[in-house]
Amino acid sequence: MRLCKSALLALSALFLLTAGRGAAQTPTPGGPDAGVRPNRLIDRAEIRVSRVEIDPGAVRGVHAHDDVEYHLWMPLDGSLEITIESDGPVIATPWQPFFMERGTLHGFRNVGTSPAAVLEIFVKQSDVAGDWETLMEFAQGIAQEQAGPPRR
Repeated sequence: MRLCKSALLALSALFLLTAGRGAAQTPTPGGPDAGVRPNRLIDRAEIRVSRVEIDPGAVRGVHAHDDVEYHLWMPLDGSLEITIESDGPVIATPWQPFFMERGTLHGFRNVGTSPAAVLEIFVKQSDVAGDWETLMEFAQGIAQEQAGPPRR
C-alpha cells in the first residue's frame, strides 16, 4: 500500500477531529516519564498516530523507536525542547516538524508553564521507504496552514 499525501492529510483531519480523545496510556505517577501521556489515535500495521500531552516541566526520557521506519514529531502547542541524538537541545515551535529514522535517540521536555501537546506519526511498514520527503512536505503544509496567510 502506498502512503501518499492524501492519506496523510486524511490522518491529519482525523487527528484534528479527535484531538484529546483516544486510548490513553497512563504512566505510573512519579515514575519514568511522569506527566507525559500518549493518546493513541490510530494503530495499524503500517502506521501509528498519537497525540502526546505533556505537563509543565515533564520530561520524556531519551528513547528510540526500533519498530518503525520513520517518525514524524510535531509540536501542536506549548513550549517544548527536543534533543535528537548527540545534538544539543532545540526549542521546538508549534507545527515545526522533526523527522527521525528508525533507532534515532531522542527525548523532549515541556519548558513552559502550561500543558503542551505533540503529534507523532510513525510509519511502521510501507513502500515509501526512502520517500521521507513526502512526510516532510505534508508536515510543512500543515505548518503553513496553521500559520495562516503571509503577513504584509
